[in-house]
Amino acid sequence: MTAKVILNPYSNRWKAKERWPEAEAALINAGIKFELAVSEHPRHVIELAEIATRKGFSPIIAAGGDGTIGETINGMAKAMKSEGDPLGPLGVIPLGSANDLVDNLKLPRDLRDAARIIAAGKTRKMDIGSVNGLYFDNNSAMGLEPYVTLIQQRISLIKGMARYLVAAVIGVMNKPVWKGTIEWDDGKYEGPILLVTVGNGPRTGGFFMTPHANLFDGKLTFAYGFTSSRLKAFSLLPKALKPGAGSYVEEPEIHEQEATWIRIHVDNPTPAHVDGEIFSHEIHDLEYHIHPGRLQILYP
Repeated sequence: MTAKVILNPYSNRWKAKERWPEAEAALINAGIKFELAVSEHPRHVIELAEIATRKGFSPIIAAGGDGTIGETINGMAKAMKSEGDPLGPLGVIPLGSANDLVDNLKLPRDLRDAARIIAAGKTRKMDIGSVNGLYFDNNSAMGLEPYVTLIQQRISLIKGMARYLVAAVIGVMNKPVWKGTIEWDDGKYEGPILLVTVGNGPRTGGFFMTPHANLFDGKLTFAYGFTSSRLKAFSLLPKALKPGAGSYVEEPEIHEQEATWIRIHVDNPTPAHVDGEIFSHEIHDLEYHIHPGRLQILYP
């Protein structure tokens, strides 16, 4: 079969476009027969992935970052007849800035190695999450996390991880707060909220926001919490960079839970994202679900 490569040239602030010749050579050298589709505007990746799936291209290869992978999955899902239909196989050529899903899966960042894994054709069934009808492969959030994402999108002079850290500092200084209710399988919280981050994988944007999340366990892992102290919020930032002992989720202000569904209502509207892409600047209600093993990911 012929593969369809969907390239998002804007990934990593146009560096994906610059690296495409390298990625193309890697795919050709791996013996992969493919056609290329290039995204030209926001959410175009979804449309391209839907068309490619309906036309029977296999595998579909997302060439970009975490947002590109997430949009590719949404396009594939739109081509399915029902919510239970399996998706994939999906391959990844990592051209993003953070490449969180790739690192969470321990897939190679080297483009030649990534192409070899795709060429080998081995798959593993991976969970995906959904929120308000949108699918995500790695992470979704409301509150502080997407609030910081909006800030970092406006920063142009700083690159890479440093941009996320600067945006996080600005976000904490602004001291946003939301009030509402969080419900899940066997629990409920009502009160002030600084963040709710829902992980399929443990790391997002370089931060281990849900450090105990597992892409293959049939559950979502989410963390929520509140502090009115800027000093305390600042102290949590370096701890969110730790995947193990000393993580921010060990602090009394933060709570980490597992669930198959989560419902969130906030009185004042919040931004929200899936896989780093803002899907709403102002939303009051979010409903999350896990879809165990629905995605066939090309895997070593």
